[in-house]
Amino acid sequence: MLPFNFERVGANQYLVANMVGDFVRLSIEEVERLVDLQIRPGDGLYEKAYAAHLITGMNQKAQRQILAARLRSRMSFLQQTTPLHIFVVTLRCEHSCPYCQVSRQSSDRSRFDMSEETAFRALDIAFASPLDRIKIEFQGGEPLLNFSLIKTIVTAAKRRSTKALDFVIASNLALLDEPILEFCRENDVQISTSLDGPADLHNRNRPRPGGDSHALAVAGIRRAREMLGADRVGALMTTTEASLDRVDEIIDEYLELGFDGIFLRPLSPFGFAIKTKQYSKYDAQKWLAFYERGLRRVLEVNRRGTAFREFYASLLLTRMLSDRPLGYVDLRSPAGAGLGALVYNYDGSVFASDEGRMLAETGDDAFRLGHVDQDSYYSLILSDKLISAISSSLTQCAPECSTCVYESHCGADPVYHHATQGDVLGIKPLSAFCARQKGIMGLLLHILETSPQDAAILRRWALG
Repeated sequence: MLPFNFERVGANQYLVANMVGDFVRLSIEEVERLVDLQIRPGDGLYEKAYAAHLITGMNQKAQRQILAARLRSRMSFLQQTTPLHIFVVTLRCEHSCPYCQVSRQSSDRSRFDMSEETAFRALDIAFASPLDRIKIEFQGGEPLLNFSLIKTIVTAAKRRSTKALDFVIASNLALLDEPILEFCRENDVQISTSLDGPADLHNRNRPRPGGDSHALAVAGIRRAREMLGADRVGALMTTTEASLDRVDEIIDEYLELGFDGIFLRPLSPFGFAIKTKQYSKYDAQKWLAFYERGLRRVLEVNRRGTAFREFYASLLLTRMLSDRPLGYVDLRSPAGAGLGALVYNYDGSVFASDEGRMLAETGDDAFRLGHVDQDSYYSLILSDKLISAISSSLTQCAPECSTCVYESHCGADPVYHHATQGDVLGIKPLSAFCARQKGIMGLLLHILETSPQDAAILRRWALG
């Protein structure tokens, strides 16, 4: 018998997964026979279990070699250490979003800006990453409030580094102007923004003086596309309580603006989302109902002939239907904290993840790895704090995760569980992260097995 996990999914049925996450459905009687090895060639169950890599012959190596090769491919992201480096160039912001994950500061408090000296030290650390290609992302607050430093960093990075460099600015676009766009075009800088849905919903979620955040975001998206190209501008939404019954309108907004997909994203338990109690206004089950309505609407859009994805489903399907490694840190085990990204805060503090930085802004330094003035790339990556968090995040040996039928496709989120339960491992039956992951994967499996037309669409998403 080879390693496998299983979970009851009906009165007389189990969902069974081998060690790389291939699924097969077996009856209770079949599972009992399989566990007792009461099977033999020609009885049907033997062939089903052998094909699913649940059993192998005592003297056979082929099954083990196949599983080893596939597992090696799935885990190869471990060879790509720290591809993303996030520079928090300011905490200042002119928006006052009640769900903001960061402890933002008012736009006139320039002491919350990153200095050039801090930025150059952070660049030294980023360039020490062993990868030939890295991404530098500028965040805030609102990073365009310190655009002069962004220009300095981009110029210095291109001059000093022999690595291939990608640049992204995560902005609300309210301050976007022609000189900024011209600089982005000349230096191949991508733009990422927030778009929560129709004007009234977006303005409610993301208030600013004048009440025009939606109009400014849409105008910025269109201008950026004209100058940079449609593929250089992306948008993310965040689901608030006000969003729960409006998923069709949210998707329509993305379609109307010509996006090729949407990322249906829940609130995160950090920063102002906790202080304003936004995070507690809906639970995992309400969000899953919202997500299922949204996914089915997206599938309907595709059936009508418009190519449009739900990006989180695409990521999960890549995990479920292929052995390709994922760059998305939330679906990694061990966790992507530190290994997937380093975050350089405006004051020089270095964090294992953006969420860890958000925790620190509310007084919790659990994921603060060091400071650019005292640390090198390797002292940060090899720090006891990071190693402890990563080792605790292994789903392959974590309670509940290690026996979960979805383990191969899920990720470990130590920052989330620390924030919500005070423990990086977390108690998974009490975890909303766990409930959402299992709920989405169960939904995707159901569609794959019961709806051939929609299954064909989902399989295309998995191909990338």
